[in-house]
Amino acid sequence: MSDVVSKLSTLNAEYARSIDDDRLEAWPDFFVEQCLYRITTADNHARGMPAGLIYADSRDMLRDRVAALRKASVYERQRYRHVVGQSAVTSAAEEPLRSETPFLVVRIMRDGAMDLFASGRYLDELAEEGGALKFRQRLVVCDSSRIDTLLAIPL
Repeated sequence: MSDVVSKLSTLNAEYARSIDDDRLEAWPDFFVEQCLYRITTADNHARGMPAGLIYADSRDMLRDRVAALRKASVYERQRYRHVVGQSAVTSAAEEPLRSETPFLVVRIMRDGAMDLFASGRYLDELAEEGGALKFRQRLVVCDSSRIDTLLAIPL
């Protein structure tokens, strides 16, 4: 079990670093080819509403999102700083491995202004690939139902 927790901790740390360091092209590589990435609110999640603020169901869709951010989308320059809590493994004895991880994201704007942009939890299904864990599904459940329209960069 400690090996799983160690791999999960590494996965979450490297995931956050890739976003925070603006290495978005590396972000899709944290997922298996056929995956699900969705950002939703706690209220929508509790009601079982599948609609997502951001939705992708393959690694290629994640790559397309990054390409759109780099080439097509127009948004105020910003960056994130993730604070990721300790993951709780919620199903280790069965496939797929599941975990829940709390997070905070601070948004730093071009002028240096910072604000708490998002808080919530990651609900993950994981798969082992090449000796490392990857996300089969990452459901980002934001605590607040108020989501800034500047949600461009993945959480």
